[in-house]
Amino acid sequence: MESGQTVVVFGAYGHTGRFVVAELLERGYVPVLSGRDAGRLRELAASHEGLDVRPASVDDPASLDRALAGAAAVVNCAGPFAVTGAPVIEAALRAGIPYVDVAAEIEANADTFARFADRARAAGTVVVPAMAFYGGLGDLLATTAMGDWTAADEVHVAYGLSSWHPTAGTLAAGKVSRERRNGRHVRHTGGRLEYHDEALPVQEWPFPAPLGTRPVIGEFTMADVVTVPSHLAVPEVRTYMAVDAAQDLSAPDASAPTAVDARGRSAQTFLVDVVVRSGDTERRAVAAGQDIYAVTAPLAVEAVHRILTGRTRTTGVASAGAMFDAPDFLRALSGHLSVDVRHAPTGGLGIMDPDRD
Repeated sequence: MESGQTVVVFGAYGHTGRFVVAELLERGYVPVLSGRDAGRLRELAASHEGLDVRPASVDDPASLDRALAGAAAVVNCAGPFAVTGAPVIEAALRAGIPYVDVAAEIEANADTFARFADRARAAGTVVVPAMAFYGGLGDLLATTAMGDWTAADEVHVAYGLSSWHPTAGTLAAGKVSRERRNGRHVRHTGGRLEYHDEALPVQEWPFPAPLGTRPVIGEFTMADVVTVPSHLAVPEVRTYMAVDAAQDLSAPDASAPTAVDARGRSAQTFLVDVVVRSGDTERRAVAAGQDIYAVTAPLAVEAVHRILTGRTRTTGVASAGAMFDAPDFLRALSGHLSVDVRHAPTGGLGIMDPDRD
């Protein structure tokens, strides 16, 4: 059990927010339930006796200040983060407390690094964006795979999801991101983000057993293109999504996740396959588990725990791999993830990249 410190969860009544609240309680923290809908907050509080409810809105800074008063940290689970990120970070800076979010939006995460790096560092506080399945987990795996390397040529992050039933928040965030980039695609190449209108390729990716080789959409770009190059010297960062999962996400009748166990997890399984290449050597780190939304909670709460117990590597804005000891962080998640790290010469892992024949 932890010390009973209070942690504000903004967007506590959302799908991921509820998982974060439950994980905080399990770890001995005291969640403070916050968000703009007072009714939904009270409804959630009714199932967790004794929790404080503090309604707040991102367009009312004073309400955010009241929500964060006396707290040890804040976890922002309320997307779209293009709307909520900056106001909640501003409130955290005013309160002098650490900020963690679960943003998967590429532009919102890039904004956090660009807008708050100097201010958070000067304040001596910590801001960790994308501390979630997308962005955070891939970054931890890539950092672990890098090992003693100080630089690499490429990082590839392939997502093997058995299915993808999106939450309302995922759909809303995706809509905002598409609007911000005028419907264009984005990739990280040559050390920078590049927007383009080219069709996304479909190729084969050799996932480890038991998944095996599956068709994926190349350049199905996720938040890893912000988190990984924020601290690793890698000019090319590419992400891939299993075709079946991408089709689920874009279906006009896409349905929300359905709980199948007592923890509220869906039946969805995932395998995240990260390959780092430097010259003629490739290194691979693989994580597998159940439910991308549910696993975000232990990622975010473990981050909060390490921040509050002084196990950080820097101050200011930093991704998971820069802020924490990545291999040790992944070991701490052994109850939620299985992780395997492998090294092999090029060809031994069999990356099927159309740009490298």
